[in-house]
Amino acid sequence: MAAWLLWLIAAGLFAAGEVASLDLVLLMFAGGALGGMSVALVSDSVVLQLIAFVVVSAALLVVVRPVAKRHLVDRTPEQIDGVAVFVGRTALVSQRVDNTAGRIKLGHDEWSARTQLDDEVFDVGQEVRIVQIEGPIAFVGHC
Repeated sequence: MAAWLLWLIAAGLFAAGEVASLDLVLLMFAGGALGGMSVALVSDSVVLQLIAFVVVSAALLVVVRPVAKRHLVDRTPEQIDGVAVFVGRTALVSQRVDNTAGRIKLGHDEWSARTQLDDEVFDVGQEVRIVQIEGPIAFVGHC
């Protein structure tokens, strides 16, 4: 089997391993393997191929990986999951809300609601802001 093809297979295996690890190390080794493949296309020297692999891999690890990792970390927003996405949104009161009972309509969904403060009361049709969610209950306050 041709040496360049072995390097290409190695690059593919490193890239596939990167999918599992997501650490950007194996991807740099895949780049190094492509460097080794490039040398294998022009020379039969295994030593030169290995030197190319090591030099390209090291350069990618030192130069490219930190920049790529910083861009991935800085540019990826924290994702809010579950019902936490509703905190801060406004809803309409569909059944009088006080600190013991009530219902609000958020989009097409209806939620059980309570006020956070004992003396707060919201009547039907008022707009409220969801300030907290605990289980199936949305705690609401003034907009």
